[in-house]
Amino acid sequence: MLDRVFDDRYLDALIAKGSIRSFPKNVLLIHEGDRSDQLYVVISGHLKVFLSDSSGKEIVIDSLGPRQCFGEMALDGEPRSASVMTTVRSELAVIERNQFSEFLASNPEAAQALIVALIGRARNLTRTIGSLALLDVYGRVARLLLDSATDEDGVLVIGERLKQQEIAKRVGASRETVSRILADLREGGYISAKSNQIIVHRRLPKRW
Repeated sequence: MLDRVFDDRYLDALIAKGSIRSFPKNVLLIHEGDRSDQLYVVISGHLKVFLSDSSGKEIVIDSLGPRQCFGEMALDGEPRSASVMTTVRSELAVIERNQFSEFLASNPEAAQALIVALIGRARNLTRTIGSLALLDVYGRVARLLLDSATDEDGVLVIGERLKQQEIAKRVGASRETVSRILADLREGGYISAKSNQIIVHRRLPKRW
C-alpha cells in the first residue's frame, strides 16, 4: 500500500488510465494468496488491509483512504500478501498491471517514487512486526494512537476516531482489553473523545 506515492500530477494521470468503479461496504477486493493483475487508487471511501487465519481471526495491518494506492505488488505476478476490504462504500480507480507497467516506463520519476515508497512500506512493516513481538498490549495501543495522530496547532489529533474493534484487530488484542486501556487513558487525562476525533492531550506513558 502506497501512501501518496505520486504527486497529484502523476496520481491523476494514473487514475485517468483506470476504470472507475463503486463498491459497497464489506466487499473483499483482494484476498490473501490469490493472484490478481490490478492496482487500485482510492478516490473516496475507506478500506482495511488485513491478515487472517483459517479460523477467521484477523489482524488489521493498515487502513486506506482517498488518494492512496494499493495492489502494486501485482507487478511481480505473485500471490497477494494481504487481504483488502472496503469498510464503507468506496469509489476506486482500477488499473490493469500492463497499464501500470506502461505508466512507470513512460514516467521514470514516478518509478523512482514507487521504489522509495516500497522501502518506506518495508520499514513500517518491520516496525509493526516489532510492536507485535516486543510490546505489550498497552504499548501497541499507545503506538497506534501516536502513529495515527497528526499535529494540529500543537495538539495531536486522530482525525477519524478509531473504533475499539478496529484498534483491537490492529494490535492483536481483545476489544474488552482495548476498551479498558482507552478508559484508563481518558480517566488519566491523557486522551479525550470529541465528535469523530480522539485528542491526545499529553505524552502517553511508556507503560501502564
